[in-house]
Amino acid sequence: MRSGRLLPICCLLAGLVLSGAALNHRALAADWPQWLGAARDGVWRETGLVDKFPAGGPKVLWRVPIGVGYAGPAVAGDRVYVMDLARELDENGQPRRATRQGIQGKERVLCLDVADGHTLWTYDYNCPYTISYPNGPRTTPLIEAGRVYALGAMGDLACLDAADGKAQWSLNLPKAYRAEPPVWGHAAHPLVDGDLLYVLPGGAGSAIVALDKKTGAEVWKALSTEEVGYSPPMIYELDGKRQLIVWLSDALYGLDPATGKELWKHAYPEGVPPQRPSVNIITVRQAGQMLFVSSFYHGPTMLRIDGEGAHVVWKGKSNNPAKPDGVHCMMASPVFVGETGYAVGNQGELRAFKTDTGEPLWQTYAPIVGKRADGANAFLVPQGDRYVVCNDQGELILAQLSAAEYKELDRAKILDPVTFARGRDVVWSHPAFALRSVFARNDKEMVRVSLAAEEVAKDSAKQSG
Repeated sequence: MRSGRLLPICCLLAGLVLSGAALNHRALAADWPQWLGAARDGVWRETGLVDKFPAGGPKVLWRVPIGVGYAGPAVAGDRVYVMDLARELDENGQPRRATRQGIQGKERVLCLDVADGHTLWTYDYNCPYTISYPNGPRTTPLIEAGRVYALGAMGDLACLDAADGKAQWSLNLPKAYRAEPPVWGHAAHPLVDGDLLYVLPGGAGSAIVALDKKTGAEVWKALSTEEVGYSPPMIYELDGKRQLIVWLSDALYGLDPATGKELWKHAYPEGVPPQRPSVNIITVRQAGQMLFVSSFYHGPTMLRIDGEGAHVVWKGKSNNPAKPDGVHCMMASPVFVGETGYAVGNQGELRAFKTDTGEPLWQTYAPIVGKRADGANAFLVPQGDRYVVCNDQGELILAQLSAAEYKELDRAKILDPVTFARGRDVVWSHPAFALRSVFARNDKEMVRVSLAAEEVAKDSAKQSG
């Protein structure tokens, strides 16, 4: 077993991306059917939401028990899909304690009714965990054309019928490609484009593979790396062509999505060996013809992509997370709006900086815990002219961000942080935003919280009447 020597930050992996890579399917406007939503860009496009929370906080439509896991939910139509781990119980009915030898349990894909949260079907399989921080699966299910694609922490990939959960095909990536799971488990969210499903198995020549989404048959494979890492594959249009972007532990690549042919490669980190285990977690972020990456150790790099390859526009100079130069991201990827970028650094600070130069504009600890905290995190979700911020303490925040300031509008707690990591209890699962609601989970429960302005108005009318 490969043991984690750094921190559990990669369990969730994560990141926010604000452009391109729409799925080739007709998702409802109110759906959130995969990692970062229908357009895979992390933007909540619904309207009719509250400006401020009602007295006592937003309305909880339901709460249901759930097993452990960092996997975020997906919402498609009238169903919610999520993965968890049902721990094996001891003779006293308590979950057996995790050890460095792993834990026993069943990994599950759950399909819930969006109206009340009751379970419609379950797909499960025995899955002993031999990874570090074995607190369940990491990836968000992907729902496309009536199928659910689910990737577990130990590399079990399944294509299920979205209606009844029956398996159409399945594949164990470590066995198929003779590769060990990453230190903190498989966490790079699968990507569907056209007829292809992209995943990161690892192994010689198979760091990235394209599978036939209907059968699971291999179409092509490419690249080798010591660690595949946790950043999910993305497709962006750059230099006039669609490119499959893959960030591995030692480099960033642009590939032809149809064939896997390498278009360009840029070393990251540049000039120094990668700190291992690798912590390339955030989703690579597009800003015009540029791509942004950042990690806990090696800090930010902005690349311009053209016909001659990738060129550094600006980058941080520090490889020391205790003395960051610019934003050293951990899980939540930056958001770029015009000339301004917003990102959460490795001590929980929210930073604003200039897109084209990286020049800092301001920073604040307000959205997280109000002070410096090692590994603190928050997800930034643009919604209209404001942001919905979900911090790792289970709080939901409405805020306005500009080049000049962070302005908080309201805050409410919707979940308890119950997973101990980095010296405190946290929530590290990215929520889904659909049906004018927030769908969020911790290691004990999933909750649907309504932000519908119409519903608040009806409740207010009933109380006053």
